[in-house]
Amino acid sequence: MTVHALNELLLVCSLVLLVAVAAVRISSRSGLPSLLLYLGIGIALGQDGIFDVKFDNAELTQVIGYAALVVILAEGGLGAKWKEVKPVLPAAAVVSTVGVGISVGITASAAHYLVGLDWRQALIIGAVVSSTDAAAVFSVLRRVPLPPRITGVLEAESGFNDAPVVILVVAFSAAGPVEHWYVLVAEIALELAIGAAIGIAVGWLGSLGLRHVALPASGLYPIAVMAIAVSAYAAGAMAHGSGFLAVYLAAMILGNSKLPHWPATRGFADGLGWLAQIGMFVLLGLLVTPHDLVDDFWPAIVVGLVLTMVARPLSVFLSLAPFRMPAREKVLMSWAGLRGAVPIILATIPMVSGVQGSTRIFNIVFVLVIVYTLIQGPTLPWVANKLNIADDPAEADDLGIESAPLERLRGHLLSVDIPAKSKMHGVEVGELRLPAGAAVTLVVREGTSFVPSPATVLRRGDELLVVATDPVRDRAEERLRAVGEGGKLAGWLGTGSPVANAPGMVGPHGGSAIPQAMKLAKKLGGAGAGAPGNGNGSGTKTSP
Repeated sequence: MTVHALNELLLVCSLVLLVAVAAVRISSRSGLPSLLLYLGIGIALGQDGIFDVKFDNAELTQVIGYAALVVILAEGGLGAKWKEVKPVLPAAAVVSTVGVGISVGITASAAHYLVGLDWRQALIIGAVVSSTDAAAVFSVLRRVPLPPRITGVLEAESGFNDAPVVILVVAFSAAGPVEHWYVLVAEIALELAIGAAIGIAVGWLGSLGLRHVALPASGLYPIAVMAIAVSAYAAGAMAHGSGFLAVYLAAMILGNSKLPHWPATRGFADGLGWLAQIGMFVLLGLLVTPHDLVDDFWPAIVVGLVLTMVARPLSVFLSLAPFRMPAREKVLMSWAGLRGAVPIILATIPMVSGVQGSTRIFNIVFVLVIVYTLIQGPTLPWVANKLNIADDPAEADDLGIESAPLERLRGHLLSVDIPAKSKMHGVEVGELRLPAGAAVTLVVREGTSFVPSPATVLRRGDELLVVATDPVRDRAEERLRAVGEGGKLAGWLGTGSPVANAPGMVGPHGGSAIPQAMKLAKKLGGAGAGAPGNGNGSGTKTSP
C-alpha cells in the first residue's frame, strides 16, 4: 500500500467515525438503537450504496465481529453492578440457557412449517436469533429508568446467552448429522462451566494484582483492565470453554473490585466499546447486498413475528416460572429481548461453513434484526410506562469514588463526588464516622477548595478528598457509600457499616483527629478532618 493510498484510507475512516459519532447523538435523541444508524452507514458505503464498495468476505467479518463482541462484553461486564446482578443471577442463568432452548425450538418450527426451510436451516435461524444482543441491550436499558431487578436480569442474560447460542449454531452448521440433544446439552454445560471457572479466576487474580501494585502512570490502568478481560476470553477459548462467558464474568469481577483510577478506566472502556460497535456494525452493513433482501423480506417478518410474540414470551414465562416475579415484569422482559449485531455475526458461521442456503439465512436474519429492533427499541419506554414499571425516583445516586494508590506512603487518596440525589447531602463531616486511619482532608465546592472541620455540612456537587491507610481503605469506601445511600443514619437503617462511635472514629460533633490519616495527609501537603477550618461549609478557602 502506497503512502497516498494510506492517507486516503485514514481520511475515509476518520470521516466514517465522525459520522458515526454524530449518529450516537441522533440515536440518543430519537430512542433508536445506534446499531441501525451504523448499519445504515455500512449499507451506504457498500453495494447498491453511494460508494458501491464491493465486500463479501464473511470469514473476515466473523473474525472482526468476534473481536468486537469480546470488547463489548468486557465493557458491559465492567458496567454491571454486582449488587443488582447478584439477586437475579439464578433467573438470568435460567433464561439464558433453558429460555434459549425454548426459543430455538419454537422459532425453528415456525421457520420450517411457515417459511418452508429445511430443518437444518430452520434450527440455525432459531439458534441465531435466540441470542439477545449485549450492545443493543446495554445502550437501550441505560436510557430507560427500569428497576434494578429487571435491568440486572436483562443485562446478565445478554452477557450469558451468547455462549450456548454459539455452541448451538456451530453444531447445527457442522457437516454431518446433528448430535443428539443430550450430547449438545452436556457440551454446553461443560463449556459454560470451563468458561465460568476461567473468567472468575482471571478476574479475581487481575483485580488482586491491580489493587496491590501501583503502576507508574494512571493511563496504564484502563489498558491493564481491558487486557485482563480479553485474556480471560483467550484462556477460556483455548481451554475449549466459553470465552464469551469468561470475558463477561472477568470484567464483572474487575468492575466491582474498587480498582484504582476507576472513572478513567470506565471512560476508556466505554469509548472502546463504542469504537467496537461502530466498526462491527459498519462492516456488517458492507457485507449485505440490499437488493438481495427483497425476496427474503416477508419470510423474515413471519419468523420475527413468531419470535417476538410467541417464542420470546414463552421462553421468559416458562423459564422464570420458579421465580417470584410479577407477570407485568415478565411481559416487559419479553418485549426487551433486543436483537442486534450478535445474531448477524452468528449468521456468518453457516456462510463460512458452506451450509446450503446460508446466504438466505443471513438475509432473513438481517431483515429480522433491522425491522424488529426498529419496532422494539423506541417503544420500550412506552411499554414500561403502560405496564407502570419505572425505577424509584427517590433512590439515592451512587457516589463517584476514584482511588489513587500511594504505594510509597502505604495509603490511598480517594476522590469522592457527591451526586444530585445522594443522601450524603446535609451530612456533617464528623457524621461520616470514617474508620480509624481515614480522614476527609479537603472539600472542593463550586471551584473553591477548603479544609473542613467536623461540623462542615456537605452538599450535593461537593468533591471530597479522603486519605486512607492501606488496612482501612475498603472499610472507608464502604462507609462512604453507605452514608451516600442511607444518610447519617446509615447503620441504623440497615445499610453499610455500624454507626457506633467506636474508639478511634470521629464523632458527629468533633472528636479526636486520626493519627495515621493525619500523617499521610501531612506528607501529601494536606490536613486531617480535625484540622482547623471555617466549620460552616461556606466554601471560603482557609489555610491548614
